[in-house]
Amino acid sequence: MLMSTKGNEIDNMLKDQGYDFKWISGHDVVVSQWVRMKCMYGCPEYGTKGACPPYVPSISDCREFISEYTKIAIIHFPKNIDDPDKRREWTRQVNADLVKLERNVFVAGYHKAFMLTMGSCYICKECTRTRMDCVDKKASRPTPEAFGVDVFATARKCGYPIDVLEDFGQTQDRYAFLLVE
Repeated sequence: MLMSTKGNEIDNMLKDQGYDFKWISGHDVVVSQWVRMKCMYGCPEYGTKGACPPYVPSISDCREFISEYTKIAIIHFPKNIDDPDKRREWTRQVNADLVKLERNVFVAGYHKAFMLTMGSCYICKECTRTRMDCVDKKASRPTPEAFGVDVFATARKCGYPIDVLEDFGQTQDRYAFLLVE
């Protein structure tokens, strides 16, 4: 169920950044075990990043955590970049901006603000591989997929486009989630 927050200061922050977003509740976010399995048996970064599995909470803990939020902004990032290395740099910059947004929302009085970034953490050129050894714990955030979010089902539920891409030349639809209360 989409939620309206017209006039909300967070809306203004999101709009000032030019973000395409919709408000949902934690109960609208689809969290599924299969997503973690895809991380484990399909993602080349599994176990190599401190903000990715296996260094994140269990799926049941993630589901409970997300369900505690009544206001979540799903933020849409459509982009066409056919060079995988340029995608990584774009992701790094967008994620850095998203973490700044989370901080601004927190400072505005929303102490439960938490960001699930749109892609893997690329803050450091060499990741220390564990959350405990992370060089920049304040900026490193998990992806929705790391928390078991079925981004396909959740985005479609909100009326957003998302498809499996056949090649790098196609426009990708990426999503981040700003959890606030």
